[in-house]
Amino acid sequence: MARRKTKIRFFTIGDYVEIEKWLEENHRNGWKLVKSRFLCFFIFEECKKEDSNYRLDFKNEKVTEDYVQMYKDYGWEYIGSCFGWNYFRKININDDSEAEKEIFSDSESKLNMINHIFKTRMLPSLTFFFIAIGVNGLRLANDTHRTVDIYSGVFLLILFLIYLFAFVHCLIKLKRLKKELER
Repeated sequence: MARRKTKIRFFTIGDYVEIEKWLEENHRNGWKLVKSRFLCFFIFEECKKEDSNYRLDFKNEKVTEDYVQMYKDYGWEYIGSCFGWNYFRKININDDSEAEKEIFSDSESKLNMINHIFKTRMLPSLTFFFIAIGVNGLRLANDTHRTVDIYSGVFLLILFLIYLFAFVHCLIKLKRLKKELER
């Protein structure tokens, strides 16, 4: 049995291109992705050092045999899913064209994926977050004399700023990708 190792790496929804590049670098160093867990745990298995392509597709629904077979027909190996992200790998062959290194055949398909990310991840998480902040903010506003509530308020403010930064980061990255694809 080949050696395995787990790497912990944090990425946001907007960093999926960086994830692909990072996975390709690991493969060139002799570690292929076996599975991903909880969006930050990546399990690798020792392998031959090869030039490969990793691509992610966001579906946010159960993977079907037809879906996997479609990619397999074009030479892509399905690795697995994690929180709506589907991981694919393809070993580079010297005569592969740039188009063969992509899982999407056109820019419109990539744009559809980015729009799907906005609708199914960005908007619901933003809505949930503002509801949670609003409810807790109202609770804190009604009772400002207790020290515990002041600490809770500071904690919520820090959490809000971190979330706001992450949300803006994802929004900027996805908008930039969308703009590049619309050219």
